[in-house]
Amino acid sequence: MAVTVDHIRDKLIKELGAVHVDVEDTSPNRCAASFKVLVVSSQFEGKPLLQRHRMVNTCLAEELKEIHAFEQKTLTPEQWEKQKSQ
Repeated sequence: MAVTVDHIRDKLIKELGAVHVDVEDTSPNRCAASFKVLVVSSQFEGKPLLQRHRMVNTCLAEELKEIHAFEQKTLTPEQWEKQKSQ
């Protein structure tokens, strides 16, 4: 399976009900080995950071087998609005 920016984005939106997802291929030659994601979902409400990250990792379990580095930031819609206004 080829892991792409679009595939990761679509899966996070579908499975986590994400209202906003940024995915960046951070591999030096864009070879899909390293990704950085920002996920905004109301499913993160009331959950600690570790639990949020586990939710993303579970969602992308198959994809993470192919990825060498994965950086994630998880926010609730309220946190996202606050961050955008800063």
